[in-house]
Amino acid sequence: MKLRILYHGNCFDGVSSAAIFTKFYRAKINADADVQYTPTMHRAGNAFDREQFDGDENAIVDFKYCPDERLTWWFDHHQSAFLSESDEEDFLADTSGKKFLDTASKSCAEFIARIAKEKYDFEDDSLTELIEWAHIIDGALYESPAQCVELRSSALKLMQVIEGEKDPAFVEKIIRMLTVHSLDVIVASDEIQARLEPILKQHWETVDLIKQKAVANRGVVSFDLTGTGVEGYNKFIPYYFHPEVTYVVSLSQSSFRTKISVGSNPWAPRPRTHNIAEICERYGGGGHAVVGAVSLKPDDLELGKKYMREIIEELEFKD
Repeated sequence: MKLRILYHGNCFDGVSSAAIFTKFYRAKINADADVQYTPTMHRAGNAFDREQFDGDENAIVDFKYCPDERLTWWFDHHQSAFLSESDEEDFLADTSGKKFLDTASKSCAEFIARIAKEKYDFEDDSLTELIEWAHIIDGALYESPAQCVELRSSALKLMQVIEGEKDPAFVEKIIRMLTVHSLDVIVASDEIQARLEPILKQHWETVDLIKQKAVANRGVVSFDLTGTGVEGYNKFIPYYFHPEVTYVVSLSQSSFRTKISVGSNPWAPRPRTHNIAEICERYGGGGHAVVGAVSLKPDDLELGKKYMREIIEELEFKD
């Protein structure tokens, strides 16, 4: 029996969710299931590749809903969980009891663990640390910008590996490791250490690059990383250098998208007044009230710059 899990790719919460769902499924549904994993990424149109649903059962964790009859399980916590009203209607009409949404949950990993305990009497103490860190990382519940930029804990080091890894097969290996080993053991392994060293080097180079490029004005810090070769970055670097701002807006480009990232500073002296998911939704993106993104086609760079300017103007404090 084959279980296909589609998870939010290059995301600590997405990877954690896949690992937690795997342990739950094998403990309570089918111990002998052949579990296979597929990363899903936000892109222009946000469409799924329907051939991905090739399991006897198929699950999506930490990603948008798909109204495909082959979808068996679904867990998400994003405000922008549906691509269309018809998708939401399909979810609301579902009677399987295996599809769940909680936009108030800080992490999907914590949400899956909670549902598994409440509805299926599943609890695994070996997952406690992973659930706690997914909650901290995806909920941005850090003590300070320095905690998440300086990367002293095993969880934050593994987060960097997951976010920077381009080989889905290796991320799948991390998921499988998380079902067996602690975060400290995983990060200490030769395989992770071999990837971590260049990632940390790139991280600190990106820290310096953002320090140079970031411009703060009226409560918003912004920067453009297109043309630099940097596709992603630690989302708390801007607040490390500009603790006074409330929002960050950045532009980046990869082989499959032009991306506008929008975030809010958890430690801002002036509180957030905008719902970032709602802003991003107007441009075809989404996310949470405190963080979101817009994905455009790779060659839509000028459109991305236009949207970026508009979002910055909307977020800037006028007084």
